[in-house]
Amino acid sequence: MVNLRARRGSEQVVRACRELLPDARVMASRSLDEALGFARDLQEAPPSLLVSAGGDGSAVALINAMRASGDDAGSDVLLRGPAFGLLPLGTGNGWANVTGAPRWRKAVTRLGHLAERGGPLPLRRFDLVEIEGTVAPFAGTGWDAEIIDDFHAQKAGLGLLPSGARHGLAGYLQGLFTRTIPRHLTEAQVEVEVVNTGADAMTVDPDGRPVAVPGGHHGAVLYRGPTSICGAATTAEWGFGFRAFPFVGLVPRRFCLRIYSGRAVEATLRMGQLWRGDHPIAKMHTWLLTRCKATFSRPVPFQIGGDRMGMRSEIEYALATEQVDVLDWRATA
Repeated sequence: MVNLRARRGSEQVVRACRELLPDARVMASRSLDEALGFARDLQEAPPSLLVSAGGDGSAVALINAMRASGDDAGSDVLLRGPAFGLLPLGTGNGWANVTGAPRWRKAVTRLGHLAERGGPLPLRRFDLVEIEGTVAPFAGTGWDAEIIDDFHAQKAGLGLLPSGARHGLAGYLQGLFTRTIPRHLTEAQVEVEVVNTGADAMTVDPDGRPVAVPGGHHGAVLYRGPTSICGAATTAEWGFGFRAFPFVGLVPRRFCLRIYSGRAVEATLRMGQLWRGDHPIAKMHTWLLTRCKATFSRPVPFQIGGDRMGMRSEIEYALATEQVDVLDWRATA
């Protein structure tokens, strides 16, 4: 499925897919409804590999469409369905980057080689976070959600970059440094309370090893204090190589919840460390959980899979019962 509304989605991609993958069903999608229809049609004759050609939001929409179409098939519908491939046509492409996805032309060529060789596909299994009935590889509140709006706003607003250079990482950084960070220089921070509503909480020690949280039992308050970002993920990146969740996968069947409580100036000074996923970092708090509830002192911007979902005062994160097998591009080279 090629999302024509993705940043690099185009009829050119569709034509290349049809030319290089003559035995594949190729759909060009312009709306969520078309994607949902495509997912329903696949139930009749499911493929061995379903490729989402778009951004993180495209992949999330397609996975949830497949999940919805198989509601009566049991909680492991995503595993028993086709494996997923992520072809990066979006802006950040965080999940695709984690799987080693190359640029789309090279990716399509490799898919052709895989089809010619046959045999089992090289796959990586991912957990998912469930939020408000939607499953995704990451979701969060705070700056990460605001940056999405600021990225789009800077494309047409005032800025240092010429209009043609305001896409991708350059535009993301321009939005961050000219809009998101200045907005928070004087604004009072939001407070959040995080309650563990799942299995006993774990965290990560200074050497990067998983350890139990003292007093982190079911029902315990894990954190109460200021927050600039509060996010959960089962994949290490947010996009553009930003390793926001470096401890994903450290403990099987757990998602990683992280809170950064530093202010805008502190984040700017530590930007390199934050981007690389260095550990430990002052005012970064990390847990490995199965379920939790975050309650905020005022409504905060919220995103799922890189798509803004409005404002929230309360969010419940849970490890999804489903897992999904995703094409490991590094093993296709």
